[in-house]
Amino acid sequence: MSTIHINDFKFSMPLSIRWNDLDPLNHVNNVYYFEYFQIGRGYYMPTACPQWDWTKNMFVIAHIECDYFKELKLTANKPTIKIRTSALGSKSFEIEYLITSFDKENNEVIHAKGKSVQVLIDTTIGKSIEIPDWLREAIVSYEPAMS
Repeated sequence: MSTIHINDFKFSMPLSIRWNDLDPLNHVNNVYYFEYFQIGRGYYMPTACPQWDWTKNMFVIAHIECDYFKELKLTANKPTIKIRTSALGSKSFEIEYLITSFDKENNEVIHAKGKSVQVLIDTTIGKSIEIPDWLREAIVSYEPAMS
């Protein structure tokens, strides 16, 4: 994965860490990061592309990964998920994620970074489709680095 920086992400939202997300070591279990990515995508897509409609548009995850840097605890100060589209193909697009919080000196700290590849599909025929112009244009417009 390429080097990514906190300031490269336009979209961010507060992350709700639940007590249930913790493992016996008292930090967020690794599997929940993928759930946080999924929750973030649910809000990111209609923000980046106001025409996006989850009842009409869909994609499948072709690949997903996560690198962990610092444990995330229930007591984290302002935990946040940051999301951006980093690449657009003909039928797929790549999303990058950061999970962050603030330390005692009020510095933003990266707990994990991730990446997923989404393939757009037509659910009526169960096949991949080309990314439509309206979606491509919206993402390029929303993401400054994509221009």
